[in-house]
Amino acid sequence: MNNQSVPDVGHPAESQGVGIYPRLINLGGVTIPIAGLVIGLWLLWGTHFNWVYLGLLVGMYLLTGFGITIGYHRLFTHRSFKTPRWFAAVLAVMGSMAVEGSVLHWVAVHRKHHQHSDDHDDPHSPHACGGGLVGTLKGMWHAHIGWSLGKKKSENLAHYVYDLRKDKVLVWISHLFPVWVLVGFILPAALGGLLTMSWMGVLLGFLWGGLVRVLLVHHATWSINSVCHLWGTKPYKSNDESRNNPVFGILALGEGWHNNHHAFPTSARHGLAWWQIDLSYLLILGMSKIGLASRIKVPSDETMSARRLVK
Repeated sequence: MNNQSVPDVGHPAESQGVGIYPRLINLGGVTIPIAGLVIGLWLLWGTHFNWVYLGLLVGMYLLTGFGITIGYHRLFTHRSFKTPRWFAAVLAVMGSMAVEGSVLHWVAVHRKHHQHSDDHDDPHSPHACGGGLVGTLKGMWHAHIGWSLGKKKSENLAHYVYDLRKDKVLVWISHLFPVWVLVGFILPAALGGLLTMSWMGVLLGFLWGGLVRVLLVHHATWSINSVCHLWGTKPYKSNDESRNNPVFGILALGEGWHNNHHAFPTSARHGLAWWQIDLSYLLILGMSKIGLASRIKVPSDETMSARRLVK
């Protein structure tokens, strides 16, 4: 197996690079969106509310959020369904605009997480800092943000994405990660300007559809690492502390049904009960109706029953 370094660019939420510069980039990725929220609220203070900016925030949240949940996670990491190559490329670009790392790096880190979930080699387990209140708080910080900011040794992750590195288009998209990040900011800024015909619309489109959207998508995603390995229910057997959390089942577009996912990692459906809303799976079903998704993997009733803790 080829053990060359992942041909890729590091990024704020996922980088495991060495030295001060990757950590400074990560710190900027965490703090700059917060500054965007503060400035955005300040600029709206005393002005009339405009639905354009809310629409840009929600629209870009869904566009890039689904890029992570459907593209990066369920398609590229777990191969839970198939899609035409051109649409796979679209999903990779959508995920890149979420500013959570290039597709190859994100998938490599997430596959490592599944291989070592909640043991000492898990990149972001909240159970690595001891017990008690202090240990829990430290662990939650580490799992949520701290793991991406701390100093880490150089690590070879290429073997986790050996299959994906055979796809030249995906490697090309991964190389151009900074370009897609820029597109993710230019798009809402341009739409804000065109829909309001003002330079203030450009700025507020950039802030709300860009920086604030990144802030919300980041924390929804990071909460799967932290909250969903600490609080919630565990209906299925898994070799870790993954939990189903209904709050993030909604906010993270279905990803919060995390114990379900760790019990059946290749399933395209995370919300396995009828009442567990999984917007990502509903979108995959919709995609299947127009030829954009096929061979959708879902565990059978017998398989789920065999792994259920509470019969």
